[in-house]
Amino acid sequence: MSSHTSNIVVFASGGGSNFQAIHNACVNGVIPGRVVLVVASSPRAGIIERAQRADIPSVVCGRSDDPLQLLDGLDVDILALAGYLRLVPAHVVEAFADRMLNVHPSLLPAFGGQGMYGMRVHEAVVRGGVKVTGATIHLVDRAYDNGPIVLQEAIRIEAHETPEEVAARVLEVEHRIYPEAVKLLAERRLQRVGRRVHILPKPTFS
Repeated sequence: MSSHTSNIVVFASGGGSNFQAIHNACVNGVIPGRVVLVVASSPRAGIIERAQRADIPSVVCGRSDDPLQLLDGLDVDILALAGYLRLVPAHVVEAFADRMLNVHPSLLPAFGGQGMYGMRVHEAVVRGGVKVTGATIHLVDRAYDNGPIVLQEAIRIEAHETPEEVAARVLEVEHRIYPEAVKLLAERRLQRVGRRVHILPKPTFS
């Protein structure tokens, strides 16, 4: 393993399709890293089955469990929240300051916050009559969907589209930009200055 290979842990509550996108990008050499553990909030989460197929260990984090204890001894560089519906404890946020990412299915700060997840977001977007939506990858702080934004990509909403149709298109965006954000973090190319995240150029080796 080279010193540039990041150990990544993915937290999820659902099917884990963003985990799959990140894992695939690691396997294909796009991300200089590997997923070393999957943490699910429920034993019924679909991500566990995906992790088994990928030969990656998984654990269930109960409400009374300390996520940091689950990571003990793993030398984790990056935490990626992929549809993880619990608020991450403050001591975990502090331990992984500027090294923890989250994906949200809207253009934050619009349509974010506690209780805004999954189809609820897309239903609110369509109900609100907005013309564009998209996906956001952001650094995690102590509040839901609040940390500094790393990447965003917008899609145009057509007048006839249902929340389900919008959700499917936004998910495609997530699968594209989340691995890109993890890659930038693994390459140490994200620099946070207050609420802004600067993407640094790739170093050129002479």
